[in-house]
Amino acid sequence: MAAKAVEVEVEGRRLRLSNLDKVLYPEVGFTKGQVIDYYTRAAPYVLPHLRGRALTLKRYPNGVDGGHFYEKQRPSHAPEWVRSEPIQAGDRTIDFVICDDLPTLVWLANLADLELHPSLALAEEVDRPTVVAFDLDPGAPAAIEQCCTVALLLRETLAQLDLECFAKTSGSKGMQVYLPLNTETTYGGTKPFAHGVARLLESREKDLIVSVMKKSERSGKVFIDWSQNDRHKTTVGPHSLRARERPTVSTPLRWDEVEAVGGGGDPEALVFQADQALERLEELGDPFAPVLELEQRLPDL
Repeated sequence: MAAKAVEVEVEGRRLRLSNLDKVLYPEVGFTKGQVIDYYTRAAPYVLPHLRGRALTLKRYPNGVDGGHFYEKQRPSHAPEWVRSEPIQAGDRTIDFVICDDLPTLVWLANLADLELHPSLALAEEVDRPTVVAFDLDPGAPAAIEQCCTVALLLRETLAQLDLECFAKTSGSKGMQVYLPLNTETTYGGTKPFAHGVARLLESREKDLIVSVMKKSERSGKVFIDWSQNDRHKTTVGPHSLRARERPTVSTPLRWDEVEAVGGGGDPEALVFQADQALERLEELGDPFAPVLELEQRLPDL
């Protein structure tokens, strides 16, 4: 027998939530209802990083072990109040969902859109990224500890250019470091800059860092993925759940936490599941909030 759907009202919008008891994370029994609860409670911190940005949906209707699919085009069954923006992608136009409010976020969670992947640019200015993103991807046996070391090297290098950056866990095995700009720029400026920084650090730390795409080069090293700085790429958003064995969260960090693990501390200290992430937000607020407002300009290199 199919599970009974529940009609709810969220900020004046009517939503029909289905299969709330369906387990989406089998290893720990985490249900769709708990996914919706997480995003509802985390919404004040999630939404600022989504507002106005084209969103790529990554849906897991049969749970994290049941496969997934990406969805860029606004679904035809979306409520009329779910906002979208048409964006040219090659020779076609895609109506991307824009998640500006809590009803849309709850609707997405009900679709089992476990992971939120926003663009690095606002939809109204798709060619002007607001950040430079460095995606740190460790090749085994390298892990989060080595990512912390690389993140600290990135911070040091950027500081020499009078630039401030912010780190977060990926919620998976790696990390991201964001360099906020919020000024006039293009991917034609941010992508070469990210590539140049990655190559510079690789030249200084050949045993630790790699900047080339070939996976065969990554064993035991941290790949600084500079290629994320592109109009058609997305990076998992701050405070997004990840589709791992446990409902881990891409969690913004304080630099002292990065220093502690990079200096030999417990790497598990940087693993936050949904309930821990919520407690952390209540205690600390959002360490990534400055990414939305801090204005910086890339130097002429």
